Amino acid sequence: MLENELREVISIHIGQAGVQIGNACWELYCLEHGIQPDGQMPSDKSLGGCDDSFSTFFSETGSGRHVPRAVMIDLEPTVIGQFVRGFRNRPVSPQRY
Repeated sequence: MLENELREVISIHIGQAGVQIGNACWELYCLEHGIQPDGQMPSDKSLGGCDDSFSTFFSETGSGRHVPRAVMIDLEPTVIGQFVRGFRNRPVSPQRY
């Protein structure tokens, strides 16, 4: 295996508990990788730096925002609605709902 080979992780959260746990996980990932609530990353942590491990979990949009590589599934719309409202200012792409 090549040392510089990049990998991507897509997380799938199913059901009320899955979506709620996923919400907590993504908040933690943002904190750990220094991604701001609007999806922007401070310039000292952007790609080209020594640690780009965040790209495993986040996808960068054309506008420079970092959005989670995640799928949230639930039959109850209020749970997904809470996730969307909770991430209104966080890096979630609204076109994915």
